[in-house]
Amino acid sequence: MRLNDISPAPGSTRGRKRVGRGTGSGHGKTSGRGHKGAGSRSGASTHAAYEGGQMPLQRRLPRLKGEARGRHTVARPVNYAPVNISDLEGVSGDTIGPDELRAAGLVRKKAKLVKILGNGEIGRAVTVRAHAFSETAKGKIEAGGGSVEVLER
Repeated sequence: MRLNDISPAPGSTRGRKRVGRGTGSGHGKTSGRGHKGAGSRSGASTHAAYEGGQMPLQRRLPRLKGEARGRHTVARPVNYAPVNISDLEGVSGDTIGPDELRAAGLVRKKAKLVKILGNGEIGRAVTVRAHAFSETAKGKIEAGGGSVEVLER
């Protein structure tokens, strides 16, 4: 079997509708377009909101003014770069801050805010400086003899 031998299954394909070829074809005279109106004209099409003459949805709904229309400010979520306590073991020094975490490759250079999370254990007393701490992370650092310093955003 070759590609040029392949043909579609019998009855699965149909010839195209040849309109405007006389009354005997079944698609003569108006060629399936009905009588008069925009649908019978060439180049006629309706816009996306057209509902066949019915009052369209955007006109049925009331207009919103002011605050309800979207002129209010939305508080954007704060994106922190997460760092686990277990990752702090690999960072040398008694004080660990965002700069030290960037140098160690734990935080991307573009990341502005750092949050310390409580997954893992820390075996030494360190001062950790970050923009946010989870409760478990704060507890584990202080339990290990270290201290926590919250930086301003």
